[in-house]
Amino acid sequence: MLEIALDETGNGVFQKDIAMRQRISVKYLDNIISSLKISGLIINAKGRKSGYRLSRRPSEIKILDIYKAFEPGITIVDCMEQTFDCNLSKTCGVRAFWKGLNNQITEYFDSFTLENLIKDHKSRL
Repeated sequence: MLEIALDETGNGVFQKDIAMRQRISVKYLDNIISSLKISGLIINAKGRKSGYRLSRRPSEIKILDIYKAFEPGITIVDCMEQTFDCNLSKTCGVRAFWKGLNNQITEYFDSFTLENLIKDHKSRL
């Protein structure tokens, strides 16, 4: 997402260029791009066989949005998943701790935008 967000040409970023700069295979990146497109975070810049661009401004894309393109939600331990059924949940002495930590991590992801990452990245150049 950062690679795409950093594009200032408006033409979009080609998958092969992202793969090269990030030192990952194009095949592996296929899955990432697919998830980002399905989640509505990126779009083709000018139709098929074009580069990718963000679907909205970086300030409108939270890191939590990006995370949720790949996972339904943040669950630090399995018992925090909504579908997890535990017969000890009512008497568990550490459940409140895990829930609190899980909430803090989720709030942290939700408090940062892609624009925050861009600013941090540019300050390091």
